[in-house]
Amino acid sequence: MSSLEEDPRAYESAVARLTARGFEAALPGVERATTLLELLGRPDQAYPAISVMGSHGKSSTTRMVASLLSALGLKAGSYTAPHLQDVRERIRIADEAISREVLLERLDELELFLEEVDERYPEPVTFSETVSTIAFAHFADAPVDVGVLEGGSEGQAPMSLGRADVTVLTPILGRGRDDEDLDAVTRALTEPVPEAGLVVTAAQPPAVDSVVREVCRARGARLLTAGVDMIVSERRLAVGGQHVDLEAVTGAFDDLYIPLHGRHQADNALLALAAVEGFLGFQGGLDAEIIREGLAAVQVPGRLEVVRRTDASTVVLDGATDVHAAEALAAALREEFAFRHRVLVVGPLREDRLESVLTPLADLADHVVAVAEGVAASSHAARLSESLGESRASVEVADDVPSALELASGLAAEEDGVVLFGPLETIGAARAALGLGSG
Repeated sequence: MSSLEEDPRAYESAVARLTARGFEAALPGVERATTLLELLGRPDQAYPAISVMGSHGKSSTTRMVASLLSALGLKAGSYTAPHLQDVRERIRIADEAISREVLLERLDELELFLEEVDERYPEPVTFSETVSTIAFAHFADAPVDVGVLEGGSEGQAPMSLGRADVTVLTPILGRGRDDEDLDAVTRALTEPVPEAGLVVTAAQPPAVDSVVREVCRARGARLLTAGVDMIVSERRLAVGGQHVDLEAVTGAFDDLYIPLHGRHQADNALLALAAVEGFLGFQGGLDAEIIREGLAAVQVPGRLEVVRRTDASTVVLDGATDVHAAEALAAALREEFAFRHRVLVVGPLREDRLESVLTPLADLADHVVAVAEGVAASSHAARLSESLGESRASVEVADDVPSALELASGLAAEEDGVVLFGPLETIGAARAALGLGSG
């Protein structure tokens, strides 16, 4: 009998223990994670891997790469972070999330090793270090043919400890940073690039591009840049997503359907395809039908995700929390959605980002509902109204995500749209409130 059969609450208890470890460390670094992996025999080195790093689009690109590899007949293990509703979303093999039973078994197996590492360092192993170690071990034992690993946006640990036979760099964009800050961030993100490796990068700001080129020269790595070595030659809107023509490194692939919204997803698909070509050694001869199959199967919950409801307004969910993501959301709403009116639901945003995130969306809002968790409703409404500038949108405040969705839905007719955006934990709460299962 499994531990879940013995105690149905065992999984929730295990997740609570994981969460208690904390998501960040006051003393960041790779030492704890490295020690833990060494005690386990370095499962992170047991299979080739594609590392996906950057500021935006990492989860989408990771899932695209994994889906393409699976369509090509390879067993791909993928790790993405953060999760929306359930930690199991982070760890997948052939797009199947790790089961509750297996996650519990992995955590039980790891307990003694965690205790030993905890004793060696002034801070305990973190949540992220623990879950990523479980992923490494799960992939090694499967075994997978290839790991597709999403790294951090500003710090590689712990996923960058795995192999990086191919490194994908999604856009590395500043959030009010100067060039010196971007330089440091880019150097951190390119640290996993091995000697004579392959780097596939999005078009980057000049400050980022110069560092990427410097790193590639120093390590003898081959560099492929979107817009130069491969391009999105055409993009056409379609029901539920878009069709794209991609001129990749080994050939052209036309009329690929991506069931995702936003111009940026076409760019992510280009990076994913080039990464797969590079992983296979640029041998060419990829069957276009298989590539179509791989991209058509991609699912990325919470990123311009469309939830259609019977006799109610459509809901769009997006994890936009900075100006770049807000601009991408605004562009997609203008180009791809024919809503009569839009009710924006704003999740809790950092105070210093509120105005920059709302500005690109202000002229799209007919009404705004804000989630004011732990904030005085009146002051939050006033701050939102100020951030909306000259927008004529009225502002209301709800205590939590379910209440905000209910309020917004009451304001929107069937031909209108409810657009909820904010931190991914807010998106997870919205999916749960809408009755959607774990992504």
